[in-house]
Parts: sequence; structure tokens; C-alpha cells
Amino acid sequence: MGLLALGVVILVGIHLVPSFPALRQRLVQRLGENPYKGIFSIIGFVGLVLIIVGKHKAEFVPVWQPPVWGKDVAPLIMPAAFVLLAAAYLPTNIKRFTRHPMLWGITLWAATHILANGDLASLMLFGGLGAFSLFAMWSANRRGAVRSQTRYPPKKDIIGIAAGILVYGIFLFLHPYLFGVPAVS
Repeated sequence: MGLLALGVVILVGIHLVPSFPALRQRLVQRLGENPYKGIFSIIGFVGLVLIIVGKHKAEFVPVWQPPVWGKDVAPLIMPAAFVLLAAAYLPTNIKRFTRHPMLWGITLWAATHILANGDLASLMLFGGLGAFSLFAMWSANRRGAVRSQTRYPPKKDIIGIAAGILVYGIFLFLHPYLFGVPAVS
């Protein structure tokens, strides 16, 4: 469980740096923009690897009994999470309705997995990343994040939704191989 906790701390910790613009700016001035991004990426990747290995090795420690319907709603909510994740990187109108499509996607992903799992490792992983996403949205809003004003043709939204659904389908298929449990039972 220690590797999982360390991975969450590292991943969340490095992603907190942009929430403190003065710290980020000092690091960029000291290291340069590209070396800063490179180090940021390496540290984030290390955190992600520790999370994956730590979650895989974590013993099952029950914390609560998830609701019976928790696993039933996951397949209904997760496509929206993947569409929001796709919308963060594709030109869609979704960014006109939310300033943070990726963070909302992570929040939905985390909440869905908390509803479906009642163990300590899941609470650490999904609770930690979900809480971070909510904090990151609040922090970005305080720094002046705004919704996009760019209007795209509806076909861009269809492409974004299709991309999110496609990636969701891939993860749905690969879930038992990547994470050891089927996403839908």
C-alpha cells in the first residue's frame, strides 16, 4: 500500500506546482521551459508507475460496503468521463460549457470508481485523484480560468464524442488485462 500512497503523493504533488504560479515561474527561470516540462513529465510518469504497481500489489482492505447499484451505474457514467477527457484535447464546443473538461472527466472517473469499490487502495487512488481534480479546478478558477469562446461546427463535437466513446470501449475491453478485474460484470 506504501507504493500506491507514494505514487499518489508524487503524481498529485507534481501537478500541484502549476497551482502556485510563483513557484512554477521560479522553476522555469532556473531550469528553462523545456527542461521544466521534461522533469515535470518524468516525475509524473514515476508517480503513475508507482500508482499502477502499488494498486496491483495492494492487499484488499475493506473500508465500506459500496452500494449494490454502484457497479451498475459505472458503465453509464464512464463514457461521459472519457468524452470529457477527449474534449480537453480536441476542438469541441464542450470547452464553451466547462473550463476544465479533463478535470471533470477525472472527477467523474474517480467518483464512479469510489461508488463501485469499497477498499482502502481504491479510496486512496480514486479519492486522492478526485480530490486533487476538484482542488485543481478551484485553483485554476482563482487564477482566472475562463471558458472558451470559440465556436466549432457540430461535426467537431461528434468527433470528440466518438473519440471519447472509442477510447472508453478500448478501456472497457482492456480493463481486465490492465487492472485485473472486468469493468462490467
